[in-house]
Amino acid sequence: MNNKSTTFSLAGRLRSSVHAGEGIVEMLRSQHNAWVELVATIGVTAAGWLFGVTAVEWCLLILVMMVVWVAEALNTAIEFLCDVASPEFHPLVKKSKDVAAGAVLLRAVGAAVVGAIIFLPYILDLL
Repeated sequence: MNNKSTTFSLAGRLRSSVHAGEGIVEMLRSQHNAWVELVATIGVTAAGWLFGVTAVEWCLLILVMMVVWVAEALNTAIEFLCDVASPEFHPLVKKSKDVAAGAVLLRAVGAAVVGAIIFLPYILDLL
């Protein structure tokens, strides 16, 4: 990845987007939790359409979903880097991976709370 040119180019931006897409595909291939997050994203999106959530609620839902996805992507990148830096078990690498995974869990719990705040009134209206 020796980028000799510092000038802006559309081709360079396209290549960057392709690499980013490859990273997302790799995350989905290698991380089981990403599949859980994908199902949750699809479910939340379907529920949003079903209940007809407001524009502000959509913004909040999209924001928390993207925060979870970004946390998962960063966690995956940290795991890959740790595996290269220390292929053998090392207690500090384990701690690093655990902290990164904990960050994803915190984000997911926060997203679930936001989802509950938004969807619970719609669900209660059905009862």
